[in-house]
Amino acid sequence: MNYVMAAITQFHNGSSEVVLKARGRAISVAVDVAEIVRNRFLSDIKVNSIEIGTETVENERKEKFNVSSIIIRLGR
Repeated sequence: MNYVMAAITQFHNGSSEVVLKARGRAISVAVDVAEIVRNRFLSDIKVNSIEIGTETVENERKEKFNVSSIIIRLGR
């Protein structure tokens, strides 16, 4: 709910667009935030775009691996 409230606050402060970004297991959280904002709080908000991709991440042992990512743009 913290992310939902942050997004709603941005819209109430005059922002015309809010961008949600997530990687890996947090992708489902970003999708949930977008849906809760749209369906429960601000019905005039639309999904402007959704971008999906893969990022290469390096851990502390210098091993590289791929992580899925998503960017959801919400707007009025």
